[in-house]
Amino acid sequence: TPINIHKVLILGAGIAGLTAAEEARRQAGEVEITLVSREKSLPYYRLNLTRFLAGEVAEEDLTIQHQDWFDAQRITYLAGEAHSIDRDAREVTLSDGKRLDYDRLIMANGAHPFIPPIPGANREGVMVLRTLDHAHKIINSLRPGSRVACIGGGLLGLETAWAIQRRGANVSVLEGFDWLLPRQLPPAAAALLFKHLEEQNMKIRCGVQVKEFTGDEAVRGVLLEDGSEIQADLVILATGVRPNSHLARQCGLKVKQGVVVNDQLFTSDKHILAAGDVSEHQGRVYGIWPASYAQGMIAGANAVGASGEFPGLPMTNRIKVLDVDLFSIGQIQAIDASTRLFEVEEGNNYRAIACHDGQVVGAVLYGDME
Repeated sequence: TPINIHKVLILGAGIAGLTAAEEARRQAGEVEITLVSREKSLPYYRLNLTRFLAGEVAEEDLTIQHQDWFDAQRITYLAGEAHSIDRDAREVTLSDGKRLDYDRLIMANGAHPFIPPIPGANREGVMVLRTLDHAHKIINSLRPGSRVACIGGGLLGLETAWAIQRRGANVSVLEGFDWLLPRQLPPAAAALLFKHLEEQNMKIRCGVQVKEFTGDEAVRGVLLEDGSEIQADLVILATGVRPNSHLARQCGLKVKQGVVVNDQLFTSDKHILAAGDVSEHQGRVYGIWPASYAQGMIAGANAVGASGEFPGLPMTNRIKVLDVDLFSIGQIQAIDASTRLFEVEEGNNYRAIACHDGQVVGAVLYGDME
């Protein structure tokens, strides 16, 4: 470790922050490492929240590392929220006024759910799923026969809808695009998924625009642009996430969508790195687990003097909660006229390869994974 690096401070204890802490410790036995998390619980697998919501895993199985691991690794785990960064003093102030100084700072403070600007989005009963607290809140709001509308037919929306249906609710999924999982599936594969979910009594409408969440204090329904209204006691917004970039903006780091990093994952400040959902690498904000894990490892190593590079990754997605197997990698949607999709559909199975300028750029498997 370079002699001038004594204190490494990491903001965020998702998979990127936790992996960074672990890797920094592996590379540097003597450095002081502090991990700050704004969630009260110890680090957990956010990926498994929908499985927890479905009742498939218990809360204690979500935890990645327990306190005794932090003690053994000599990593300080601190519950708190960063309020501001002073780059000149190399100091982070927490919202309770506590100050932490650093030689290297790793921003791994993630993303937050995007709340679309729809009238009524602030009514009681309109919720999101991003944290364990959110999951508890949703579970506590459900009654047998509850009518739930999930806004968004992407991965999170479908997994959440499925999980909630497992708890005895009546669920409708509303997607603005013309087919489900528009980022992962071509229309033919999405049609198979649509048919399968409808057979499981899930109500799905694609190509619809939400005009308003109706009700008084509490939400009562979802009014669509076509004038129809879907009754709902609970609305879940699964309309994507946005990087938590406000701290970085405040202290003057270079930010576009996310906090801009180079191949070594350093930001525009040579003492600050960024990893995971908050970061933007070569114009891309990943928002997927494999990228957060890889970036966490590289940022943790580089923070204590290594010089690893993040090579970029293809986008990959698997579905965990629905009772279907689905795998999608790379660029599925047509970029321009020279994109070609080669598809094979056999019964309820589908496979496809997407090519662009003579190169394979994406692939999809649905049903049979062989």
